[in-house]
Amino acid sequence: MDAARHSYHHGDLRRALLEAGIALAREGGPEAVVLREATRRAGVVPNAAYRHFASRDALLQAVRAAALAALAVAMEKELARARKQPDVARASLRAIGIAYLRFADREPGLFRTAFSVTGDPETAGDPETAGRSGMNPFQLLGAALDQMVAAGALPAAQRPGAEYLAWSAVHGLAMLALEGPLRRMTRNQIQEIGRRVVAMVDKGL
Repeated sequence: MDAARHSYHHGDLRRALLEAGIALAREGGPEAVVLREATRRAGVVPNAAYRHFASRDALLQAVRAAALAALAVAMEKELARARKQPDVARASLRAIGIAYLRFADREPGLFRTAFSVTGDPETAGDPETAGRSGMNPFQLLGAALDQMVAAGALPAAQRPGAEYLAWSAVHGLAMLALEGPLRRMTRNQIQEIGRRVVAMVDKGL
């Protein structure tokens, strides 16, 4: 305890509280992110947290940003593989969708936290929501769509608002699988549906 508090004195407490909040979200989604529990896990008294997070909502927003950043990194990893495909533009769009669904499946608590609390996923000015490329998930999707236009795979006239069409289809499937009637399906069944939804979005745009 003493060693931990000594390190917190040097500026590590915010990171410790954030990591505790991320662990709570991973375990139980946004509802599980409680400031008092985060301080308990960090090994400090509750009042110490208020220097860094004035309220539970402040901690939740920071955890949400970290969840979005983790999703962005997952997308970037899938995009790196897509760049080796012959049709890079289409492969990149599909990679975004597949990475999104895989993240929802593997990190349901973080996924729900990323999209179940107040916040604008389009926000470009918050570096805390970005992956290694400096773009957040929504911006990565937009870049993939712009790439399709540049490659002639998507008519420029159909580009405006295409993010929302693609996002709503894939997000809808993710939520049906996590919390809706599809949650009783096997992982293989959901993965197959996911591939078909992503293909449908690609062709439909």
